Amino acid sequence: MNSELTFKQGLKDTMPTAFGYIGIGIAFGMIGHSEGFSVWVILLLSLIVYAGSAQFIMVSMLATHSPIMSIVLSVFLVNSRIILMSMTTASYFKNESLLKNILLGTLLTDESFALGMNKQNYTEGKLNLSWSNASNLLAYLVWALASAIGALLGNLLANPEKLGLGFAVIAMFIGLLYLQLISDKTLGLMLQLVMVGITLVLFYFGLIFLPSNLLVLFVTLIACALGVGVKRVFF
Repeated sequence: MNSELTFKQGLKDTMPTAFGYIGIGIAFGMIGHSEGFSVWVILLLSLIVYAGSAQFIMVSMLATHSPIMSIVLSVFLVNSRIILMSMTTASYFKNESLLKNILLGTLLTDESFALGMNKQNYTEGKLNLSWSNASNLLAYLVWALASAIGALLGNLLANPEKLGLGFAVIAMFIGLLYLQLISDKTLGLMLQLVMVGITLVLFYFGLIFLPSNLLVLFVTLIACALGVGVKRVFF
């Protein structure tokens, strides 16, 4: 990464994360096909819903004829973490119009958020619409295309889970976390490692009481509050 915030640079910076979208997008297309959905339905789900992991839950619930309100509520809860990410991202675009902020928030993903937080480490804490739109649009198009390809490949592979494509996203987030740790100069490395450890512990024990999708939201809020306290007291 560098300090350039152009549309072209946004495409370059986002390109490495595209492999994560391709892997999980193909897996979604295959699983959607195995649940009985056509290529066009799977493509439209990715273009209109655009909810990543929530789409896996959505096709499973649609296939079992679950009530529509249950599906809507499930998708909302799974993606409720995006509310926190959008609030954080919005602070970089206070001077932009409401419509542009809505478009930006609509296409925001876990990956583009993490990428943006890494990018601002190289730009003295700045982000702009050109760079962010490039990142979001590339992710959106790659996800939709990968989903369609996965649905087409579903005719050839009976059990797509055996390919382990889901690990592509995990590997990508490990890479983004590593970049965040080494590039963020505003927080010490030791403080960041301590907070990573606290977050893992909270999530591990939190699984006893809450489902993982809802737990992400709670752990994020608790870890943010603890991080402020730990920094003031120990660092």
